[in-house]
Amino acid sequence: MNFALTDEQQMIVDTVRAFVETEIYPHENEVERTGHVPPELGQEIARKCKEIGFFGCNMPEEVGGAGLDHTSFTLVERELGRGSMALTVFFGRPSGILMACNDEQREKYLLPAVSGEKFDALAMTEPDAGSDVRGMKCFARKDGDDWVVNGTKHFISHANIADFVIVFIATGEEDTPRGRKKLITCFLVDRGTPGFEIREGYNSVSHRGYKNCILTFDECRLPSAQILGEVHKGFDIANDWLYATRLTVAATSVGRARRAFDYALNYAAERKQFGKPIGANQGVSFKLADMITEIDAADLLTLSAAWRLDQGLPSNREIASAKVYATEMLARVTDEAIQIFGGMGLMDDLPLARFWRDARVERIWDGTSEIQRHIISRDLLRPLGA
Repeated sequence: MNFALTDEQQMIVDTVRAFVETEIYPHENEVERTGHVPPELGQEIARKCKEIGFFGCNMPEEVGGAGLDHTSFTLVERELGRGSMALTVFFGRPSGILMACNDEQREKYLLPAVSGEKFDALAMTEPDAGSDVRGMKCFARKDGDDWVVNGTKHFISHANIADFVIVFIATGEEDTPRGRKKLITCFLVDRGTPGFEIREGYNSVSHRGYKNCILTFDECRLPSAQILGEVHKGFDIANDWLYATRLTVAATSVGRARRAFDYALNYAAERKQFGKPIGANQGVSFKLADMITEIDAADLLTLSAAWRLDQGLPSNREIASAKVYATEMLARVTDEAIQIFGGMGLMDDLPLARFWRDARVERIWDGTSEIQRHIISRDLLRPLGA
């Protein structure tokens, strides 16, 4: 077992961390205050990301990406997790689902997404279909060689900056042991398609400036050429995406927790009460000990899951474990960091309250903590026939 980073991986960590500190940190307070990222700032971040060779770094070299393996890309996401998501979203990482594009779609969607000419967003969640994605009501009916779509998606991250959206839509039903369930097909839908509208969603307490959007389809006609993959086989490509996104959430949670911890550690060493640094008191020092132990555990769990993906080993349970542990760890660490700062931890002068608020959503999106525990327990019990 070798836990050391390679020279290349250490270079990745150093480069991305420096980028976040110089290009992201200076703009965070303004984004937090306004809840908005000026388009020119987003474009500038994307341009500088291209300059250092990291735009599309998660995509294979044959399509213009950097071809990073899962472990190296997890390190990228961990470092990006230190910064505001409203800003790091422009550090382009196209959805890996686009690798399912056919030749025509490759030229229109995949290659422009990797080069940064176009941004994509991914839409699955609906008002009545969150964890139960097979319960989605957004439906497409066949009409000749076209599909006519009606329905609504919501909580669709950064669709406000997307040139096209990868949308999962019900296209039929099938009988299952648990009753009739929807058959799902994946479509590529361009902004501006008649009958398709992207509008700003809800105001969120978490990740201000990182917009969630509502998508509506009203007799939206899509040619069969817009299908990504095969009809009724949307879940086949969705499962690969879910692996990657859950690992990303775990990694970003680790990065954000380390930033919060650094604030708390330095404050504990500098802040004096009763004639000595507050870190000299076990009430504070033991908090720090617990915080760093949990952060390191989440980090290792996350990187181990990424390593298993690189080795082609079964990873579903391990990724679910990393996601549930890292996101819940982040909640505990940010809360304890605020406790160490006392009242100042809740003031806008520091980013700790933001970290605390941002942490809350990590246990919900990309699969709730309850869904992760379901995945883990099912993986353990099914081989035993339970």
